[in-house]
Order: sequence, then C-alpha cells, then structure tokens
Amino acid sequence: MAHSKNRATDGKITYPPGVKEISDKISKEEMVRRLKMVVKTFMDMDQDSEEEKELYLNLALHLASDFFLKHPDKDVRLLVACCLADIFRIYAPEAPYTSPDKLKDIFMFITRQLKGLEDTKSAQFNRYFYLLENIAWVKSYNICFELEDSNEIFTQLYRTLFQVINNGHNQKVHMHMVDLMSSIVCEGDSVSQELLDTVLVNLVPAHKNLNKQAYDLAKALLKRTAQAIEPYITNFFNQVLMLGKTSVSDLSEHVFDLILELYNIDSHLLLSVLPQLEFKLKSNDNDERLQVVKLLAKMFGAKDSELASQNKPLWQCYLGRFNDIHVPVRLECVKFASHCLMNHPDLAKDLTEYLKVRSHDPEEAIRHDVIVSIVTASKKDLSLVNDHLLNFVKERTLDKRWRVRKEAMMGLAQIYKKYALQAEAGKEAAKQISWIKDKLLHIYYQNSIDDRLLVERIFAQYLVPHNLETTERMKCLYYLYATLDGNAVKALNEMWKCQNMLRHNVKDLLDLIKQPKSDSYNKAVFSKVMVITRNLPDPGKTQDFVKKLAQVLEEDEKIRKQLETLVSPSCSCKQAEVCVVSTVSLHLDSACSYRHRIHQSHSFISFFSALIKQVNKSIEGTADDEDEGVPTEQAIRAGLELLKVLSFTHPVSFHSAETFESLLGCLKMDDEKVAEAALQIFKNTGNKLEESFPHIKSVLLPVLQHKAKKGSPRQAKYAIHCIHAMFSNRDTHFAQIFEPLHKSLDTDNMEQLITPLTTLGHLAMLAPEQFAAPLKSLVANFIVKDLLMNDRIPGKKTTKLWVPDDEVSPETLAKIQGLKLMVRWLLGVKNNQSKSGNSTLRMLTAILSSDGDLTEQGKIGKPDMSRLRLAAGCAILRLSQEPCYHEIITLEQYQLCALVINDECYQVRQAFAQKLHKGLCRLRLPLEYLAVFTLCAKDPVKERRAHARQCLVKNINLRREYLKQHAAVSEKLISLLPEYVVPYAIHLLVHDPDYVKVQDIEQLKDIKEALWFVLEILMAKNENNSHAFIRKMVENIKQTKDGQCPDDPKINEKLYTVCDVAMNIVISKSTTYSLESPKDPVLPARYFTQLDKNFSNTKNYLPPEMKSFFTPGKPKAANVLGAVNKPLSATGKLQTKLSRMETISNASSNSNPSSPGRSKGRLVSQTRIHVSSLIYTTIYKLGSQFFFSARIPSETEKPSRGRKRGAAANQDDKGQESKPKRGRKKAANTSTDDAEDQWGEDSSMAEASMETEDEQNSPPKRGRRGRPPKSAASKDETPSKGRRGRRKTAPPADEENEEEQEEEEDDEDDAGSENMEVKPKGRRGRKPRCSKNGFSWPLFGSTSCCGIYFKTPNPLDPIQLNNTKQFLF
Repeated sequence: MAHSKNRATDGKITYPPGVKEISDKISKEEMVRRLKMVVKTFMDMDQDSEEEKELYLNLALHLASDFFLKHPDKDVRLLVACCLADIFRIYAPEAPYTSPDKLKDIFMFITRQLKGLEDTKSAQFNRYFYLLENIAWVKSYNICFELEDSNEIFTQLYRTLFQVINNGHNQKVHMHMVDLMSSIVCEGDSVSQELLDTVLVNLVPAHKNLNKQAYDLAKALLKRTAQAIEPYITNFFNQVLMLGKTSVSDLSEHVFDLILELYNIDSHLLLSVLPQLEFKLKSNDNDERLQVVKLLAKMFGAKDSELASQNKPLWQCYLGRFNDIHVPVRLECVKFASHCLMNHPDLAKDLTEYLKVRSHDPEEAIRHDVIVSIVTASKKDLSLVNDHLLNFVKERTLDKRWRVRKEAMMGLAQIYKKYALQAEAGKEAAKQISWIKDKLLHIYYQNSIDDRLLVERIFAQYLVPHNLETTERMKCLYYLYATLDGNAVKALNEMWKCQNMLRHNVKDLLDLIKQPKSDSYNKAVFSKVMVITRNLPDPGKTQDFVKKLAQVLEEDEKIRKQLETLVSPSCSCKQAEVCVVSTVSLHLDSACSYRHRIHQSHSFISFFSALIKQVNKSIEGTADDEDEGVPTEQAIRAGLELLKVLSFTHPVSFHSAETFESLLGCLKMDDEKVAEAALQIFKNTGNKLEESFPHIKSVLLPVLQHKAKKGSPRQAKYAIHCIHAMFSNRDTHFAQIFEPLHKSLDTDNMEQLITPLTTLGHLAMLAPEQFAAPLKSLVANFIVKDLLMNDRIPGKKTTKLWVPDDEVSPETLAKIQGLKLMVRWLLGVKNNQSKSGNSTLRMLTAILSSDGDLTEQGKIGKPDMSRLRLAAGCAILRLSQEPCYHEIITLEQYQLCALVINDECYQVRQAFAQKLHKGLCRLRLPLEYLAVFTLCAKDPVKERRAHARQCLVKNINLRREYLKQHAAVSEKLISLLPEYVVPYAIHLLVHDPDYVKVQDIEQLKDIKEALWFVLEILMAKNENNSHAFIRKMVENIKQTKDGQCPDDPKINEKLYTVCDVAMNIVISKSTTYSLESPKDPVLPARYFTQLDKNFSNTKNYLPPEMKSFFTPGKPKAANVLGAVNKPLSATGKLQTKLSRMETISNASSNSNPSSPGRSKGRLVSQTRIHVSSLIYTTIYKLGSQFFFSARIPSETEKPSRGRKRGAAANQDDKGQESKPKRGRKKAANTSTDDAEDQWGEDSSMAEASMETEDEQNSPPKRGRRGRPPKSAASKDETPSKGRRGRRKTAPPADEENEEEQEEEEDDEDDAGSENMEVKPKGRRGRKPRCSKNGFSWPLFGSTSCCGIYFKTPNPLDPIQLNNTKQFLF
C-alpha cells in the first residue's frame, strides 16, 4: 500500500487500455464514452487484483475531483458515481480517500445520484440500480461512521431513498434499500433523533396515505432493525410523553399515531413505551386522556392483537376509563367495545360489567353507543355476545330518551330477524333470542305514540316481514302467535285493534265530509280530526296535517274515493299500495306515518286463506309444528285464537265456505279451547251465514244446540251467543234449548248442573221476556231455595284460603253459576218492578256478611268460601253498572261490597280489584266506586298497593281526558270529575270497621295514609285550581252531617275528624289551597245531609299529636304504568250508559272549579346533601338568602332513599309494643321517563337496602275487614313477591264489543290463582325525606329538592368518574 501511495504522489494517471485522458478539453459525448470504458474496467476488477488496484489508484483519486463531482451532465455524474461505488468495493475495507471532507463530498454525491432511481422507465435506470446494489452489498456508507458529519450523510440518504421509492420498483430495489439503511442502524453506534424522524415520519397517517411504498419501506426497515432501534424509539417517547419535551422532534404531535403504527409493525418496539401509556391514562388533561384512549382502543381492538393478555395492568387501567369523568372519553371506550367483542370474544367477560354501568350513563349518546356496539357485534355473530349484554339492550328499550329506545328496539328486531326467522346460526341461537319478540311487543304498552308506531313498524318489517311470500308470511305469523307469551299476545291484539280503530275513524271522517256544512258539521269534523291526531306522532304538527287532509278531501273527489277504498274492509294489499301512492302525492308532512298505520290494517286481509290452510294442516297433522318447536295442540289453539282476534277486526274476510267448513271441523275436536275459539269466530263473523251459506247453517245449528246443552260452560255460553247473533228465528231455537234444560235441573249431580245453569243464565240475559215466568220461578225455587240455601257436600278441611280451579268443589262452582244466573237475569230485565233486585242484593250481601257461608252451618271449606265471597262482590259490581239497580243499593251494601278489596284472601282482593278497575275504566261504574281503592292503602302486600295506585292514576287521568274531549257533558261533572271522589272516600273511611276509636293515633294515621293514597294523585297537578276546590269540598262536608247516620254523634265526630285529616293534608301539600273556589262543590245527597248555612263547625277534632304527621311538600306527579291498562283508545265508546252513573245531588251539578289568578306565595326550596352518610346538611333558600343546618345521625339511624313517615310514632305510655305501620308505600314507578334515572353501584345497593326495609316494615296480614280477625294465610296462599325491577303488569284484554267484554268477565271469577294478575315488582323513584330531629327539617316537594350524593374519588386517579356517583334531579 505504501507503494500505491508513492504512485499516487507521482500524479500520473493510468487509464485502462483504449481509454484516453478524461479532462474538460473533450466533448461531453466523448467523455461519456471514455467513462463507460472506465466503468467497465472497474466492474470487472475484484479486491484481489493488487496490481490493478495500484495501477488505477490515481485514476480513482482523479474521479473524486470536484470536476466530476460537480459536472453539469447527469450521465457523466452517474458514470462517475458507478466508478466510485466500484472503487469502494475494490479497495475495501480501506478507501483510497483519506480526507473526511472528501469522503463527505463523495457520499453526498452518490446520494444525489440515487435520485435517478425514481424514474423506472429511464434508459439509465439499470445503471442507477447497479449503483444502489453495489453500495448496499458493500455497505459503503459504513465508512462514514467515523466522520463528524455522518448524521447529515445518513439523514440525506434516508430521505432520498424514501422519496424515490414508488410502486414501479420491484422487490429487489426494495430489498437493497432496506439492506443499505438497516446496516447503518444495526452497525452504527447510535441513531440520531433526526435520522429516527426521517424513518418515523413515513408512518404518520398523512404521509402514509401519500406514499404507501415509503410506508412499506419504513415498515420493513423497522422490522429488520427492531432490536437495535428500540432504545432510540423508547427514548423519543420518553422525552415526549413523560418529560413533555415536545421540541425534541417535529413528530411530537403525532406521537399516538406513531405508537399505533409501531405496535402494528412489531410490538417489541414498544416494550418500554406501553407502561408510559398507563401513566398517561390518568393524566389530568382531558384531551390527552382522550387521545390515549383512542390509541389503546385501536391497539386492543386490532384483530390479531394480544396486548390485553400480554399487558393486563394496561388493560385494567384502560377499562377504568369506562368510568372517566370526561364524556368523550367514556364515549370512545363504548365505541371500542364492538371491535373488541368482534375481534376478541374472550374479553367479553371483562367488558360486560363496564358496559352495564355505561348502559345507565347519564349521557344519552353513551347509552346509545352501548346499544350500537352490542348490536353490531351480535349481528356479526351471536356467539360474540353473552346474555348479559343482550339484556342491557333489552333494558334500554325503556330508556327515557326516544333515540336510545329506538336504537335498542331496532337492534333487537334486526337480531331476531337474522337468527330467529332466517335461522342463520341454527336452532340453539334462535332459542337463545326467542324472548326478543315478546319484549318488543311488550313495548306497545307504553303510552308514547312513537313507541307504539315503532312496534307496528318492527312487526311488519322484522317479526312478520311484509316482503315474504303469502304462504311463508302466514306461516311466520302462525308460529309467532303460537310462541308469544300472554302479555305479548294482548299487545299484538291491541295493536291490530288500534289500527282497525284508526281505519274506522278515517271512515267516519269521510262520512262526515259528505254531509252538508253547518256549525255542527265543523265541530264534528274538528272532533274527529283530534281523535285521528292522537293516533299519529307529534300531535301538534299532525293536527295541521289532518286538517289539511280534511280540506283536500272536501275539494278533491278523486283523493276522497281513493281513501275510501283504502279504509274499506274489502281493500286488498295491491289496491292499498295504489291508494297509498296517490295519497303521498299530496306531499303532506305526516303522510308517511298516516299511510303506514292505515295500510297495516290491510296487511292480512288477502292472506286469510293461507292462514286457515295452515291451521288445517296442524289439525290434519301435516304441518311442521314439531320442527318449529311448537306442540301441535298449542299450535292449533294459537291459530284459532289468532283467527278469533282477526275476526273482530276483519270479519268480512271470513265469509267463505272454506273458512266456515274449517271452523266446523274445529268444533268437533276434543280440545275445549279450540272449540271455544271456533265458536267465538262464528259469533263475530256469521251474521250473514244464514243467507249466504245455508248448507253450513244446517250442519252448524245442531252442533250449537249440543254445545249449549252438553258442552263446557264456556262453550255453552258462546253457543248461545252464536245462535243469538246468526239466526233470525232465534226464539224457536232458544226454546228448544231452554225447555229440556229447565226440566232436567237436578241438585243430586252438581257436576252436570254447571253447564245448564250457564246456558240458562245467558238465555235469561238475551231473552228475558221470552222466559219471564219460568225464570222467576227458577230463581226463587231452585237457585235460592234448593241450591244456595243448602250445603250438601261437606268441604275439605284445610287452612288454605284459595285452591286452583280443578280443586274447587262442583257444588261451589254450581252455586257460583247460580249467582251469575240471577245477575244475568236481572241485567236482561233491566228493571226492579218485581223487587227482584232488592232480594238479590240482600242475598249477595248476606253471603259477604257470612264470610261466604250463607247457611252458617260450617260445612263449606275456606277456599270455597273465598270463591263465593268473590262471586258475590263481583255480582254487586255488575249490578251497580245498571242505573236501576245502582239506585237501590244501600250505603251499607255498598260499604260491605267495598270491603271485599280488603279480603283476607290475596286472590280475592286481586280479582275484585281487577273487576273494579275494568268497570271504572269503561265509565260504567259510578264514581263512588273509585273511592274503594282508598282502602288498599293498608294492604299488607306492596304489589297490591302498587296496583291499586296505578288503577287510581289510570282512572283519574281517563276521566280528566274524557272531560277535555267532551265539553257537552259538563252538566254531569259530579259523575265524572275525579275530585268528586273525595267525599265518597271520606264517607267510606268514616264507616271503616277498623276505625273504632275516634282519637286513636294509630287509627288516625291509617286514615291519613288512606286519604293521601288518593289525594296525592289528585293533587299532583293543580288543574283549574283543584286544590282550592278540594279544600272547599272538605270544608262543606264539615258543615253537614253523615247522611247514613245523621243522629249518631259518634259517627258525626268521626266524619269531622276525617275531614280535619283531609284538610291538614291539603294544607301541608299545597301552596294554593287558600285561593277562593268560584263555585261551591256539589255533595252527594245520599252520603251527607243538606248544607246548614247557619251552622259553623270550626272546631279542630284532631289530637295535638297528629300535627307532626303532616309533612309539608308538593305531591309528586304520578305516572301511569302501562302495565295496569292501556290509554283510552276510543273515547266515543265511553258515552254509552253514561246516564247510569248520575248521582242524586242536593245542589246544581254544574259546579266546575275554574282557575283564577294564582297568588305568588313565598316558595321555600331545600337541598339535602349526604356527605359520606355521616352528616346531614340542609340548605334552605328563603327569598334571596340561604340558610344551613346540620346534624349527625344517631348510631341506629341509617340513610335511606325511601320515603318515611313524617315523624316517629308516639310510643304507648303503658309500655305496649307499638303496632307495625300500615301506611302507604310508594308504588313502583316504571314509566319510560324513569327508565334511566339511576346508574352505578350505589343505585343497586340502595335498591337492595330499600327492598329489605320494605320487607321488614310490611305489617302482618290482617283478618278480613268488617269481621273478627282470622288466622294469617299460609305462604302458599299469597304469591311470592318478585324482585325489584321494571316489569309491567299486563293490562286486561279489551274486546271489540262492550257486551262481549261483559260476557268475558263472567268467567273470570272462576279463574284460579294461575290466571291472576302478574304482580308488579318493587318501588322506585321515592322521594327522600328526613325526620324532624335535631336541626334537620322535613323536605319540601320532590320538584323543588335535589339530593346529591358525593363519594370521595380515588386519590390515585382523581379524574375517574366513580360508579357510585349519582345525580338525582
């Protein structure tokens, strides 16, 4: 080498053979030609050619001169660069260039030439590729490690390669670039931040999208150098994340994007970075936490990610962000859940609890996204979600926000269609989500029209899709109906009924429009428009739409005819579609919803033939019942029930010989239920059968006569009604049935007596005049003397108060039918000229007075006595609905009937309350019977109290709505205005058998709770100054005497005492009671004497101790539970028999409280704050000033969200143990608005605590009121109380015809406990109240107080939103 240096110092340049001197004196073309020969020479040389290396050393130095490095021609520069690359290869490991500056210039020169790689179509591309390949293979750039400016050289090289890479390069180019750059990282001493940025910048999303090949190059480089480059990556993130030195790199703002990309490339690159993310998750900066959460969501949710299992501390820390105080953070966590569930099913268990809490989040958007996440995963694969997650969606169908409810309902519907109808995941999956169809239909019980419309839409699109073929669609409907639970069936029936009712309302509107215009015409049209409006969403806007529609119908005959076709019972689906399109052409805002509801009522008209064929297949045994998971008998029953329901709404569609022949076949089946349904269908649809199908009539009549004589009681009933509805010469047919049955009555065989008595009872109601004489003799001689007044078979000795239907003795069943026969006979006669009504009422009240043992011989068992008491009480309710019998019912008989609601048997109380509620809802029972629910305040079972309260709310709201819609009935206010129930309630409580001692504190507390039970609902809204009206009514009562016992001083003292209790309640709960009522209320003359204006009763009859029990506060607004009953659907029906409800009054009945201007009183508001459950602090606002008071509770005192009595009861001075409190307990509030009022762990803990308190405070059962106390019923007799929850009691089924409703009621008395109402669960939404101890004062009404519960956050995570934190407004 020393010799080479000597040669170099000689300065003589030796060129390869044939190559002349290369200088600036030759042309460019010649220079290129000579350089190519030089390149060829160097290419052929290898490192072992020592002589050639020495020979061409000066040439190598000459080629590195500035003349060549800065030559303007690119071809010259390229050839020189190739020569230099070969020189580095040949002279390796030591380069012939020793000057650092020269080396820098050479490598910067070579780097610049590499830009030529960009153009892959260039003629010189192969030479550029040779240059890249050469320096990559030799690792020429490693020489620069010892240079001070090496970082600049490497950075420029990296930038150049990332710039030139493109999709035109093959894999070899990509490989050589990676080899070249990786050698610098792996063999160098360090990687500068600038060089690292040059690589990482290609991972930033913006750059990644611009040059995908550069991203791939950087990705390959990082994978190759992961171990070597990891410390420098860690240092970069440590500087930015932990130390906050964002100035170290321009990529600091993209740090989270880089972490995600690096993790996707190679997770080992972030071994030391991930713990830093755990720290960042607890940052005080909301935006920073949000960025980290977004990053980790992508990292944990990636399809092949194992981060959750590899780094469990980070995973747990991330889950904690589900409870973050910052809403966007919680929202991002919830959105991540769907990806995590789909890509990592094993993490579903960890996510379940956190999603449960977030499904109760106060933010609507978060609750909505919880539903979206779960539904999205479910639709991909049902196995990805567990039952708990689906239950969260189920709960949100009752959310307070429409957007959340809609998402939950639609999500469940889509899941059901995919896995139940289309069976994409097999039968097991279909079975897993079989509850969805029931749940969706249960939502139809909600009062919101939006919910109801959505259920209709879901039914048509997902449960029974309208786009299926006719046969498949009817099969789908058939098996859907067969598998629905009872409440869902009722909801579906109600849905069809509402759609049919809307169709009838529109038809009525069309009929009105055809009439000549007048004042009455305008009023009638407006009234009908209002009725139609209530069946569509957004009544305010819809009202304008319907008005506009009415105007269009008046002017456009074509549109009117199309709409007439649409609402016609014979309209087919195709005709409906055409009419719908024409109607939509009106471009009216609400046309979509309007046409949807109208069109849905035609969904099945043209498909009855297919439905009946499906039923026939099940009867013949050729259907796929077992494959569908439905027993054949159950399928046939359900099919007939379905046809029965549709026979109410679409009777015309049944008029075919095929249909009637199929029904005849059903009548001959052994299944009683099937035959009953077939009889009902005949009754509803057979009005033209005698004329149109005489051959059917000749076969049907003998069958009906046989059923009336020998069938089951229900079959006999329906057979009689079929004959009455279908045949013209019904009198002859009735006589052919009546005579043999009348003569064959025999008490020796009680089992054979039940059906004849049922048949005779319905004959007596339908044809009382035809059989007047024999019926009177039958009732007097056989029913009363032979049947009711004799106990032939001793009852079984048992302590039970109730047994199932099949265990009731035949004699008792016969007696019940005998009582019903008497009542039906009276209802048919509808007059009391023969005084038969008085005799019957005395008989019924005698049964009640004797506990059901009319003969008092002790032969009847307790269960049979309970049945007879229930039958007698329900019979009085039936008679009370007829004006002629209501007038003769004495107050004593009314009070005895009312006490049935406090019967010692739970099932009796339950069934009687249902009968009472039905009669009141149809406005058939007089208003005084609404007061009977007041007695339920002391029912020992909280579910019964809850149900009674719901019934009160429903009836009060129904009457108020009816008065708003029917201004013409204002003269009958005393029969309708809910506030008029107060005098009846007061009078009923005065004569309460339990109210013995006038001044007894415990008894007065019970009176107070009973009055508050009804006043709380009446006073929830101060409509038309009703508070002052009630106050005036109570004052007037106090100026009268008891109408039942006017001369009894003790009774009158009781009356005035109860009035004082009522007055104190009104005063303590209202701020407007002192306003003047413009008109005097009307008091019922039977209950109170005439008002004595000369008598002024100002005495206070309450003992001083009672004052502490009247706690100030505004009554809480009552919400109607959809479980009790559905909203009034046909107000027009309620006008029937309205006159029957008029009560004789002692003054004008026009009195209606008006609404004078309110005086602005001084309002006092409070806020109660619980701090760590240790100190109670009360904040009072009086005017513009605030006052604080505090106290420390005693050791035995426990904070409770439940409602407590106003003050502690005074203990007996004699040391007697105080009785358990029987006061009112709050009803369960399951309205849609309260679906999302609580969330977090404290909520569930508080509910559990309140449940325990309720069970402990529930008093033991009393004996039946009005008689000596009896032993408490065993646990078997009272259904167990359910868990707390939001389940709703199913409303009673409504029939299309009111008379049919009454007939259905007749048989409900025979129903056993299994047919009783499902008891509602729990109580929620109770107002917090504090007792008057220490420095704390009672709270005012719930609308003016806000309880805020605080819990100290975790000091290690100050930003975490704790699950137990609640905001109750």
